[in-house]
Amino acid sequence: MTQQSAAATPMSKEMQDCIQACMSCHGVCEETMSSCLQRGGQAQMQIMRALMDCSEMTRMCADMMMRRSPLAGEMCAMCARACDLCAEACMSMPDDDQMMRCAESCRRCAESCRAMAGATM
Repeated sequence: MTQQSAAATPMSKEMQDCIQACMSCHGVCEETMSSCLQRGGQAQMQIMRALMDCSEMTRMCADMMMRRSPLAGEMCAMCARACDLCAEACMSMPDDDQMMRCAESCRRCAESCRAMAGATM
């Protein structure tokens, strides 16, 4: 399938849902980074790195799916990994509601990206 014919093909519901999960996760990661920065010293560097990686990967993954990149499947697999690592990092602060919200968003996105990585794009 050529790039032009791929662009003419309607986007599947699964891909639309994955893009939405990525964009939602990106937003929550950005909010969580801001929350961590406002708290100051409590935010560990490992958590901040995971949040930054996840935020960037989810945004890039959504972009690649929207433009029907032939690399989108591979990016979805990497994005799922970044989301898993971020969810684990956020779970290290279970008493923080923002971190738990971020972990849940990351888990949903990872699940959706894993499904897309296994699908033919």
